[in-house]
Amino acid sequence: AVGIAMLLGITFGVMAGYYGGWVDAIIMRVVDIMFAFPALLLAIVIVTVLGQGLDKAMIAIGIVYTPQMARIIRSSVLYIKEMEYIEVQKAIGSSDWRVIFRHVLPNSIAPVIVYGTLMLATAILDCAALGFLGLGAQPPTPEWGAMLSRSYSYIVSGAWWAATFPGIAILLSVIGLNLLGDGLRDILDPRLKT
Repeated sequence: AVGIAMLLGITFGVMAGYYGGWVDAIIMRVVDIMFAFPALLLAIVIVTVLGQGLDKAMIAIGIVYTPQMARIIRSSVLYIKEMEYIEVQKAIGSSDWRVIFRHVLPNSIAPVIVYGTLMLATAILDCAALGFLGLGAQPPTPEWGAMLSRSYSYIVSGAWWAATFPGIAILLSVIGLNLLGDGLRDILDPRLKT
C-alpha cells in the first residue's frame, strides 16, 4: 500500500513541483479534493467499489495516501529546483528528464523515505481497521484486524488472549515503525546534525 502511494505520490509530486503552472494547479486541486475526505472513509468507499480482499484494501490505502506523498515531494522539489546546480544543468541543455532523475529526485528523496516509514505504521492501522470491518483480507488469510474482529467477543468469556495478541502485534509494529521513522529523520536531516 505504501509502495503504491510512494510511486504515485512521487510521480505526481515531481510533475507538480518541477513543471509548475497549470500542471501544478491541476494536480494540487485533485490533491486538495482528496484531502477533503477522511482517509479511512475514502478507503472504505474505494474497497466497497473494488470489492473485498487484501489486495483491494492495499490499493485503496495506497490511493488514499498518494496526496500526502505528493505534497511532501512537491515541496521538496520546489526548493531543490531553485538551486544553482539545477540552473546550471538547464543552461548546458540537459533535458527535463535528466535533470529530474539525476539531480532533483535523488536530492529530494530523504523526506519521502522518512515519511514512508511513518506512513507504513498508519497503513498497518488502516489495513487492520478495514480487516476489522470485514473489508480487508478474507478468511482463511491471517490478518490482524480480521483476528480482532472474530475474537473481541471472547474477551469477557475468558479467552482474552484471542484479541490481546493481535492487538499487541499491531501496537508493537506501529511503535517500531514510528521509532524507525524518527531515527531515519535524525540521520537524514542535515539540520539536526550538530
